Amino acid sequence: MEVILAKTAGFCFGVKRAVDMVYNQIGAENTYTFGPIIHNEEVVEDLKSKGIGVIHSMEEAKSRKPGTIIMRSHGAARKVYEELESLGWNIIDATCPFVKKIHRIVEKESQNGAQIVIIGNENHPEVEGIMGWCESRPVVIDTTEKAFDFECENNKKVCIVSQTTFNYKKFQELVEIIAEKGYDIDVRNTICNATEERQTEARMLAQKADAMIVIGGKNSSNTQKLFEICKDECENTYYIQTLRDLDLNKFSCAGCVGITAGASTPNNIIQEVHTNVRI
Repeated sequence: MEVILAKTAGFCFGVKRAVDMVYNQIGAENTYTFGPIIHNEEVVEDLKSKGIGVIHSMEEAKSRKPGTIIMRSHGAARKVYEELESLGWNIIDATCPFVKKIHRIVEKESQNGAQIVIIGNENHPEVEGIMGWCESRPVVIDTTEKAFDFECENNKKVCIVSQTTFNYKKFQELVEIIAEKGYDIDVRNTICNATEERQTEARMLAQKADAMIVIGGKNSSNTQKLFEICKDECENTYYIQTLRDLDLNKFSCAGCVGITAGASTPNNIIQEVHTNVRI
């Protein structure tokens, strides 16, 4: 059996930066992250065991004695920062710099009167955060139906941005539908390079593999996108969080197995899967 591990599998720059910032706070009293620092349960549980808790909402933040709170890699709305500061929390901002860039774009363009369109999942914390930096109500689109239904009021300029982990091919498809409406559009491809590279490599690997393993947290948007891409190319694609979720007997007849992982998957989990599939 040939086992091929994707070169781009595992932590991206923004995730590694955020996780490192949290681990640097171990030992400090009364320290929390605002929401899970990344979408990986193994990392969150390890941090919890080392004294770093998770605050899930503003109501929870109000009920606790203020200490240090670390803003997760997905970012948050501007009002979240303002409210936490007013409550006396010391904020460490671990938001991915690529997400921060989107915050600046939508803030500026909405102030200038543009209609902001976010290509992404409106229930994802990154998109919720981006929406919270818009001066006017944004439109969130993640399906062709929503793209066809989109209408811009008063012939405004339309500024289009994307969730950093969105499927690049789908982003192009949705932008093309909006562009055909004839609006004055300004397209900002804010899908990060790491996401594009990871998705491209996953697609190419799935095309040659007899089976694919995609590793990542169950709530990880970018891992879900990888799974969808691989599944389109390779029917025998499996989405797992750790080695415990994998039935190794399924690969006994495979000549080539490909492995990729989401941007929030720790290297030790990837290596454990890689090692055991090869046995």
